[in-house]
Amino acid sequence: MKTKVAPSILSADFGKLNEDIATIDDHSDYIHVDVMDGHFVPNLTFGAPVAKYIKSKNPLDVHLMIENPGNYIEDFAKAGADVLTVHYEAAHDLDGTLAKIREHGMKAGVSIKPATPVEVLEPYLKDLDWVLVMSVEPGFGGQSFMPNALEKISWLREKAPDLDIAVDGGINDKTGKQCVDAGANILIAGSYIFKAEDRVEAIESLKR
Repeated sequence: MKTKVAPSILSADFGKLNEDIATIDDHSDYIHVDVMDGHFVPNLTFGAPVAKYIKSKNPLDVHLMIENPGNYIEDFAKAGADVLTVHYEAAHDLDGTLAKIREHGMKAGVSIKPATPVEVLEPYLKDLDWVLVMSVEPGFGGQSFMPNALEKISWLREKAPDLDIAVDGGINDKTGKQCVDAGANILIAGSYIFKAEDRVEAIESLKR
């Protein structure tokens, strides 16, 4: 599978967000949008009213790190999300949540924290377009990669050969290659791209 890159705007300058996105848009495959509520994770970012002003020619991949994600599906559909990922640990009715995401015309994704066994996703794989394996604790950028993500990626690829498998957290050219070798096809990176002297080269290094 071709390796795709989704720059995470968590590491962009929110004061000139669309300008920052413009610097990487031509070389990216998705724009990754982290939504945090200060409850499910300790940090707080923004919601659908801000997301709808993001300008990109790429699909918006929205990662909801929030409690009761099912309550916000319609809002993010209207804001332009193309992929909506909820956390296994936060969705009380995961089947219903995934169905609702698809009813609103978005791809349905699930994410798991580093401590959550990947096997919990087996009953849902047939209903998933996308799995996001967290290789750091969700909530903050700039953390170091946790290698236990690699076993999860390998397990998922074996169980679901055609599934989009994304990985987020501590991704750089070295850890990214490890993830791709394990079976991931989408690399989400924030600091590695937006803090780079040459952002385009950073993206290309992940694709190589």
